[in-house]
Order: sequence, then structure tokens, then C-alpha cells
Amino acid sequence: MIAQPELSVIRETLPVVGASIGEITPIFYERMFAARPDLEADLFNRGNQAQGEQQKALAGAIAAYATLLVSEDAPNIDAMMSRISNKHASLGITEDQYAIVYEHLFAAIAEVLGDGATPEVVDAWTAVYWDMADALIAAEKGLYARFDVAPGDVGNELLVTSRNQESPTTVSLELAREDGAALPEAQPGQYLSVQVALPDGAQQIRQYSLTRTSNRTSWAVTIKAEPGRAESGVPAGEVSNFIHDNVFEGDTLRCSLPYGDLVVEEADEPLLLVSAGIGCTPIIGALNHLVQAESTRPVTVLHADQSMASHAHRQEMAELVNQLPGAQMHYWYEQLGARPATDTVHEGFINLAEVGVDLRAQVYLCGPPPFMNAVRRGLGELDVPAGNVHFEVFGPDTWSAAAEPVSA
Repeated sequence: MIAQPELSVIRETLPVVGASIGEITPIFYERMFAARPDLEADLFNRGNQAQGEQQKALAGAIAAYATLLVSEDAPNIDAMMSRISNKHASLGITEDQYAIVYEHLFAAIAEVLGDGATPEVVDAWTAVYWDMADALIAAEKGLYARFDVAPGDVGNELLVTSRNQESPTTVSLELAREDGAALPEAQPGQYLSVQVALPDGAQQIRQYSLTRTSNRTSWAVTIKAEPGRAESGVPAGEVSNFIHDNVFEGDTLRCSLPYGDLVVEEADEPLLLVSAGIGCTPIIGALNHLVQAESTRPVTVLHADQSMASHAHRQEMAELVNQLPGAQMHYWYEQLGARPATDTVHEGFINLAEVGVDLRAQVYLCGPPPFMNAVRRGLGELDVPAGNVHFEVFGPDTWSAAAEPVSA
């Protein structure tokens, strides 16, 4: 519990620290990786570091947490904390690593704030950091306990039993234990962390959604080979391209236990499942679960993609929807080519006005952040309660609220 005098200091200094945190976090990462290069090679996503996305995510999380502590009308950050703790558990984060972050983060704060980093300011923000860290540590211990494993003990070697090309840039892999034993229970919408040894010796980790969880003998994930975009400084996906080029049937992958909180809850309310691009993967997991459970819930599935050719799992999505008696599906493609638009196949960006959105619906959303922001804004304009909207962020959650619709 943070004392009232410290809360007063946080309230007074939040504008200054908030304005500086974008400068603080790059210095923090630079200092930490200089001291612990193993963390950059084997834990943090080097692609996100190169783009600065991880820095934005850390800044947003700290600022959001501090704002919650000192403001009566601050947004609820339970969902943010749940996403962070699940991500940490999938990476095998342990309590001692929070002290490493603290050491280098507060050295960066002192460097940037200079004389402004008085003992009172440092003590107050230290209290914020450890209040947030303690909440995450407790949540992560609970997640580890679900599988009866020690904190950090999440790695398993899984055998690739099949590989299928789902689109020109995506492959699906079926994974099983080498001894054929049962896999831990997973929930639809959860993901695995997958670690690969790259040619330079780095052990990089990425998360991939489970597209099938009902079968305890095997899991399935789909991986898109992320291209680089030189004009915007975005490097090609190290892990996704490595897997595309090097991982085939009979190979093994080091995978975590299943984590993630984008889980479709059992209920009677209508479902609205919305995705773009490779964001279809947790939606596929949800649809597989609904079919397995013989669900009769009203389900509307909306998907946006660049073209029919780039739409991974296109046929599988359609087949799953057809097996649900209360389900319907709409597609939006940026380019339809020579194919005409229909009542359910649209050209352009996703448009909620073209479908009937039930205001009681529980909404599950996954795709690029600008796409999700546009859809969330559209749902808000339709008066869908914000508490009904659940989403998964692929990559760092930068908590951007303003973005225009973009391609999947």
C-alpha cells in the first residue's frame, strides 16, 4: 500500500515523469542490455526493440498504473495487468527479474530527470514500481500454480507432427509430445511462447495463438512470415521467417505452457468475433471450441484481409461457421480482383454498419493495433459497452487510442 505523502508526490510529478518517460525507457533498455546482453538475445523481442515498440509499451504501462493510483476517473487497467502477467508467465519471468529492471530503470530516471530526481521523487516512484511489480508477481505465481509448475518452469520440447501451407505467407504446425503423452489443458484463444535458436546464437521467443485446443494429444499454431518494410524501418520477423525456412515435420520446438486471457467464456449472450490478417488465429481457436461444444449461441464472425489469396484459414473459417447453427460470417478484402462483391463478401475496409451488431454481444477482437482501434471506436459509436469488448494484442501493447483503419 502506497502512503498518502508518496501519492501526493506522484500526483505532482506525474506530468513531468509522464512527459519524460519516452526518453527514460530507451536509456533504460540500453543500460540493461549493456549489463545483461543475454536478456536482449534470449528474452526480449529484438525486432520490437529495433522499432522502439517495447519502449512505448513499458512507458504506457507505467504511466497507466501511476494514473490509476492518483486519479479517481482513471481507466480500469485490470485487462492490461492480466495481459502483462499472462505474457510474462509464457516467457517464464520470475520474481528476481523485477529487481534487474528496477536497477536500470531508476538509473535511467535519475539520468533524465537530473536534479528533479530528488530522494522524495525517487522514493515515491519506487513505491509505484514495486506496487505494480508485486501485483504482477502475485498474478504470475497464480498462473504458474494452475499448471503446478515452479515459477519460470514453462518450457517443453514438442514434436512437429505436420506442417500445412495456409496461405502464401503462413504455415500451420501441429505439435505433440514426443512420447505421445497428454498435453496440459488449454483454453480457446490462448497462445504458446515458441523459442528458436537463431544462427547468431540468440534464443528468441515469440507468441503464437492456438488454433485448436480441444484435442489433448496435439495443439495447432499458425505462423505468418513477417516481411520487413525498409521504408518504415521495420525489420523482417526473425523467428517467423526462421520457422518458415527451417522447421518441418519431425523437428522439435521449445514451447511454453498455454497462457493468455482472450478466452471465450461460456454464456448465452451473442458473440461477435472480429479479426484481421493473422489475427484470425485466436478466432479459429474459439470457433473450433464452439463447434466441439455444439454451441447454439448466435455468432457473427467478421474478418478483414488484403485479399482472398492472403487470407489464412479462409476455408476452415467458413467450414467452422457452417457447423454452428446460429452463426454467420462476413469478409472484407482490400482487393477482390475479378470477383464481384456479395451480401457477405465486401471490398474495402471493415464496416460495422454493413452488418447488424447486437448491442448485447460479447466481442472478441484481434488484429493489428490500428485495425483494433478503428473497430473499438466503431463499436463505441454503436453504444456497445466497452466492458463487452475483449481483445488480444500481437506484439507490445502501446495503448494507442487514435488510429485510422488500415490494411490487415
